[in-house]
Amino acid sequence: MNRLILLLSGTMLSATLAVVPAHSQQSGAEPGAPVETAPPNAPDQQPAFKEQTRAPQPPEMPEIATEVVADGLPHLWAMEFLPDGRMLVTAKQGAMHIISEEGEAGPEIEGVPKVLSAGQGGLLDVALGPDFETSGMIYFSFAEEREDGNGTSVASAKLVTNDDGGGSLENVEVIFRQTPSYDGNKHFGSRLVFSPEGNLYVTVGERSDPEPRVQAQDITSGLGKVFRITAEGEPVEGNPFIGQEGLPEIWSLGHRNVQSAALDGEGRFWLVEHGPRGGDELNRPEAGKNYGWPEVTYGVEYSGSTVGDGVTEMAETEQPVYYWDPVIAPSGMAYYDGDAIPEWQGAFIVGGLVTQGLVVIHMADDRVQYEERVPMDARIRDVKVGPDGAVYAVTEQRGGGESTIVRITKED
Repeated sequence: MNRLILLLSGTMLSATLAVVPAHSQQSGAEPGAPVETAPPNAPDQQPAFKEQTRAPQPPEMPEIATEVVADGLPHLWAMEFLPDGRMLVTAKQGAMHIISEEGEAGPEIEGVPKVLSAGQGGLLDVALGPDFETSGMIYFSFAEEREDGNGTSVASAKLVTNDDGGGSLENVEVIFRQTPSYDGNKHFGSRLVFSPEGNLYVTVGERSDPEPRVQAQDITSGLGKVFRITAEGEPVEGNPFIGQEGLPEIWSLGHRNVQSAALDGEGRFWLVEHGPRGGDELNRPEAGKNYGWPEVTYGVEYSGSTVGDGVTEMAETEQPVYYWDPVIAPSGMAYYDGDAIPEWQGAFIVGGLVTQGLVVIHMADDRVQYEERVPMDARIRDVKVGPDGAVYAVTEQRGGGESTIVRITKED
């Protein structure tokens, strides 16, 4: 392994360099052929339109270099770049840290509320407020224990840093709670994405079990939804169910478990959600629209049986822009607008937990034109584009353990 010095926002970081050859990105798959070669879990299901699944790889793919910029970190869930180039991260067990320019985690930030970390719960996503540079406001989602169960909640706070690399949260306020609560430990979501107007998209899960998951179709329930709220936690004027029987915070419904979300170059909201055994979906949720789960889906139950009636199309529901069978197990998502990897301009970059690498989705006219994969030999929990134009990925090992942060660029 070669050693090099990484320049990030004017500061120096030690890093380890590894080159990933372009054409080794998926064994047995050549450019122009689908990157996925394994058989589907639901072989009798057919896509609704051409290239809705198993899109080809690009004719040319860049050779990729990866550099470890921070390791030995607690089990992380999300990261966000601060304006000075340092990274704010959330740890599943309930801590926040600031990662220094040298790749070291500072002391735990004080004032983080108690989280339910069992199962798939924990301290989840974090996002800087649109006015962070003047207000210091951050927003974070977490699994919250309640008297009648638990659920995904969103809080706001002012981040105050100090000279020892740590800091504290001030004026912590829970601004939104997913309801109803449920006594389970799966499918909390969650990603937070601010719109260009300063409103906040909040993604959640439908709690997985057969009894609660059907509420993804119920507009009086907050399970299996995307919400659109203000920075104060109020419904945004123009939300589709204001003045109706549904919850006024709901933006779209029929989602399973959304752990990947991002804005595109036009400021539009996209997500990738976990499907069952097969059926991970790329969607661009629109106001009031129904994305099917659990009545309409690709893939099958983990047992191998059909999901419900095995329906993949219904007039009242939206087709996914793209789906994966087998799954990638998506977590983390970024729209690439940097210049470090020109071939990825305008693509979505999604973390793969099962595929253990990056999934690069090249778009054309709101359809997937190409799919490309970059193996990382670790589960990818979050993905961000750094201020230097490189891609940064939070990795984890199966079952938890320590995390690393890896920088991804084009090989010179």
